[in-house]
Amino acid sequence: MAERSEVVFVDGVRTPFGRAGEKGMFWQTRADDLVVKAIMGLLERNPDVPKDAIDDVAIAATTQQGDQGLTLGRTAALLSGLPQSVPGYAIDRMCAGAMTSVTTTAGAIAFGAYDLAIAGGVEHMGRHPMGFGADPNPRFLAEKLVSAEALNMGNTAERIHDRFPQLTKERSDRYAMRSQQKVAAAYEAGKIQPDLIPVATRNGDGWGLATRDEAPRPETTMEGLAGLRTPFRPHGRVTAGNSSGLNDGATASLLASESMAEQLGLSIKMRLVSFAFAGVEPEIMGIGPVPSTEKALRKAGLSIDDIGLFELNEAFAVQVLSFLDHFGIDDDDPRVNEYGGAIALGHPLASSGVRLMIQLARQFEEHPEVRYGLTAMCIGLGQGGSVIWENPNWNKKAAMSTKKAAR
Repeated sequence: MAERSEVVFVDGVRTPFGRAGEKGMFWQTRADDLVVKAIMGLLERNPDVPKDAIDDVAIAATTQQGDQGLTLGRTAALLSGLPQSVPGYAIDRMCAGAMTSVTTTAGAIAFGAYDLAIAGGVEHMGRHPMGFGADPNPRFLAEKLVSAEALNMGNTAERIHDRFPQLTKERSDRYAMRSQQKVAAAYEAGKIQPDLIPVATRNGDGWGLATRDEAPRPETTMEGLAGLRTPFRPHGRVTAGNSSGLNDGATASLLASESMAEQLGLSIKMRLVSFAFAGVEPEIMGIGPVPSTEKALRKAGLSIDDIGLFELNEAFAVQVLSFLDHFGIDDDDPRVNEYGGAIALGHPLASSGVRLMIQLARQFEEHPEVRYGLTAMCIGLGQGGSVIWENPNWNKKAAMSTKKAAR
């Protein structure tokens, strides 16, 4: 029987995230080419990884059709130049697709079946809008398994506002503005660019090169946010300004057993501690990360106070705020989304889980006083996903001095 292996996050990269639609920079770029570019960039950054030693390639997409179909992990592996001996498969857990690619391959590594795996995701929401071509079973509505609003993510966010009156539109708008400001500051400080893989683009003006995310609006103000329409209900609280947009983009990460990483001399950016997924009422899917985080903490024998850095997917500001309120964390806590989040950067559904991990790994390098970090996200149809990571750069002395300074 294979021995249990420690799982490590060796590296992660992503394409810049574009705006979905005809005016977006990836409108004429295939979805599979986006993830192929990410995988090739990942392999180029890690030349000591023998390509024929990669045990599997797991790539997620929410709408698996057209250039996001055909067993995406396998086709992307072949198109990326991996040997024919490297297998691959596709995953769908809506917004948590890439997160599930990571946890699924990590489980195989922990079991001892794999030593190296590539996990990521792609979403071209311009070509494949969420739910496009889907045919939900009529029993969902006829038997009242879910309400019609559960199939519209914006409506589920409005319902969180309904359930928790203290989560006001003003708080959501302020959180959204801060996300834009933090992304601008992170770009200015060069925190995001190192993990972006440039992608050639084509439009009516010819060829170009995508090197930055297309969606950020650093000029965002509270006044501007207050004036935006509420598309999901009259006089609502959810707007385009306090939600993530519709985006195109891809991510890829390299996972390994710790022994293999050490054998090959690979970097170890994070160690996997625990993960969990949980289900909630589909009508308020945004609270999903609360029970999934509680479950992951319980499995790890940790409490929320042990988490020193949080990377929370900002599908909607109110969804993040509901998480923070539940755990007694301030809206402006510096541990939360230090580089900003999806409200500014974008949320190409199935690719976003690895973006959270990329940003957490980068922050771990800067925070040796932090031992544990969390990546978490809500998931359509009423789910949440959470992964707890350990910082290999953790320094007990740095942690003690930080605690003394805080007193």
